[in-house]
Amino acid sequence: MSWTDEKVAKLKELWGKGNTASQIAEIIGGISRNAVIGKAHRLNLSAKIKTRSATSNQNFNNSTTEKNIQTKKGRKSRFRSLIIDKDFEPENPKQLEELDENSCKWPIGHPDEKSFYFCGRSSLKDFSYCKLHLLYAYQPKGKKDDITEKEEVPEFIGKKIQSA
Repeated sequence: MSWTDEKVAKLKELWGKGNTASQIAEIIGGISRNAVIGKAHRLNLSAKIKTRSATSNQNFNNSTTEKNIQTKKGRKSRFRSLIIDKDFEPENPKQLEELDENSCKWPIGHPDEKSFYFCGRSSLKDFSYCKLHLLYAYQPKGKKDDITEKEEVPEFIGKKIQSA
């Protein structure tokens, strides 16, 4: 298939009207959608074509922002409850062979060292880590999530949150 001057003129006209590549290919005939896209690209036709305005588009944008706000609140409050709890049980150092499904699997040290062990505290339901190490493993998504109301936070957790 070769592009004749007539086909190129028709492509430019239809592209300018906002037709899709599939529609243009069907109207011109004998060419594929990808051929239309390629030719439009080589002709430097505007990538911005007229689109149909959706009446529900505004509702969609509002609903997505509401969902984002709800998920941020949920995530933030879930971790805040962990930060408020200052009483962490003491470490119960365990070797790999001693770990079970209820043990915190946070590694302490380097695996090549003899002093290497796992935390061993009781892990939270559906997680592999204890309350303390869960704060390290699951960081908030953005800086806004890091901001908590002025509550008393242990210094070592405060430093970890600021460095995230």
